[in-house]
Amino acid sequence: MDRPEPNPAPPAGQDPADVHRVRLGRREIVLIGTAHVSRSSVDLVRRTLEAERPDAVCVELDPRRYRAMSQREWWTALDLKAVIRQRQLATLVANLALAAYQRRIGHRLGVPPGTEFLEAARWAEAAGAEVVLADRDVRITLKRAWRRTPVLRRLTLAASLAAGLFERVDLTPERVEELKRSDVLNGLIRELGETLPSLKEVLIDERDAYIAERIRRAPGGRVAAVVGAGHVAGIRRRLIEGRGADLAALEEVPPPSPAARAAAWGVPGLILALLAAVAVRKGAAAAGDDLVYWVLANGIPSAAGALLALAHPATLAAAFLAAPVTSLTPVIGAGYVTALVQAYVRPPLVADFERAGADITRPTAWWRNRLLRVFLSFVLPSIGSLVGTWLGGYRLVHTLFLRP
Repeated sequence: MDRPEPNPAPPAGQDPADVHRVRLGRREIVLIGTAHVSRSSVDLVRRTLEAERPDAVCVELDPRRYRAMSQREWWTALDLKAVIRQRQLATLVANLALAAYQRRIGHRLGVPPGTEFLEAARWAEAAGAEVVLADRDVRITLKRAWRRTPVLRRLTLAASLAAGLFERVDLTPERVEELKRSDVLNGLIRELGETLPSLKEVLIDERDAYIAERIRRAPGGRVAAVVGAGHVAGIRRRLIEGRGADLAALEEVPPPSPAARAAAWGVPGLILALLAAVAVRKGAAAAGDDLVYWVLANGIPSAAGALLALAHPATLAAAFLAAPVTSLTPVIGAGYVTALVQAYVRPPLVADFERAGADITRPTAWWRNRLLRVFLSFVLPSIGSLVGTWLGGYRLVHTLFLRP
């Protein structure tokens, strides 16, 4: 279709402070830096696109996040059971937590998070320009961040996210103005990056490289890119320097480290070796007693975790039966079994998905929301199973080396 000619670019130095231009040969890239909960950013995006009339508009979204933001009932296409089977439940809840953090800020400022991205995509669709969802799949980003975080520091990461999720948001007028001029989520990420430098590389640097490459590959002679203010400098630098990026490599989820794999298989192997040693040195009766203890030591705490989650009785039974077995294999944990059973016997209702973003910030609401209770039915039985593994292992060591 015929599209209007772009308005002449303003003279150098007359662009708004958050608009940056990069020349790539005969092509021009217009970077628009935004704050995700700022009305002024939405207005800036609209004005700039109207003035520039680009051939393509890149936005800092991946297809999954775009669908969740643009389709009010995105959860109708979500197969929760498949999410659990693919071990994506923790990632789903992490997404809800990050979205809830932004939503709380956006509610106070009167602008839903990511409105400027939707505005850019809608403008492009109406104007016949190409829409490029330029960000990496958020699930890959979270997985890479988790794998890059040392095991002992993962508790720090989880605690930081939990603190940000449940802390009270008190916004002074000065803080409101600061948030309007900044990228809220990337500000949070940068704070985490100071504590865990590996996170900054995955959440900021890698995404800068990924988005810059997607912008470089966008069609047309004039391309506009709407990205969070925290990404502008990195993306602009990569474009100017002409540094390409291997998108396939950035989309890979690294396998667990050799140490993690060794621990995953080593603990079950050690338990089985100890049980065999008890049978040889102390006799079949002692081994039988320890085996019964193992079953009870794993099953009871895991079932207690399911009980604390107020899970369905079938989930409690699954926890008791699964924990002694899953503790002896790294292939699947007790929590995945109990979460899947809970999702089958108490599937979340429409209202649970609609309220999840708000309920996730209120600890007591987790037990009332069926979706979040599925997550509780994953976490608490998993903790119980972990406790049981240590208790059962100690019993085997005691029998083998300390008992007369």
